[in-house]
Amino acid sequence: MTTLIPTAEIDSTELRKAFGAFPTGVVALAGMAGDEPTVIVASSFAVGVSQEPPLVMFAVQQSSTTWPVLRGLPTLGISVLGETHTEVIRQLSSKDKTRRFAGVDTTVLPSGALLLDEAPVHFECSIESSHVAGDHEIVVLRVIGLANDHSKNPIVFHRSAFARLSA
Repeated sequence: MTTLIPTAEIDSTELRKAFGAFPTGVVALAGMAGDEPTVIVASSFAVGVSQEPPLVMFAVQQSSTTWPVLRGLPTLGISVLGETHTEVIRQLSSKDKTRRFAGVDTTVLPSGALLLDEAPVHFECSIESSHVAGDHEIVVLRVIGLANDHSKNPIVFHRSAFARLSA
């Protein structure tokens, strides 16, 4: 029988390990803030929140300094990151915002949503609603456009490392 540890006795390292045992996809949420490309990389993205209307969601830390910029944009591009993005994921997440997009191929939509080229899936979204949840904000996004490229595979985040799906 499994013995559960009471929440009051769980340290943050153990909790992070438990959360990391669940494989997730990785997305880049990006847009143009004036002339500046702005991005957040998230592994807390969920699809299929609703089909009518089409909704997706993600969670972002309330301490994020990038989210307040993205929150103010009319649309966001969501790129499901693929196997070709493995090398740039940490760069896109860097604290050095001036180098995040160095050498990264992107497409800017007329709405200002920014997409990373070569992604298996792209969404163009607007913010539907948001909800405070502990130290994060849960953001529900309305899908207003999408593109699928079934020839490309997504990258997966599992146990604090990036992994490829096996065929």
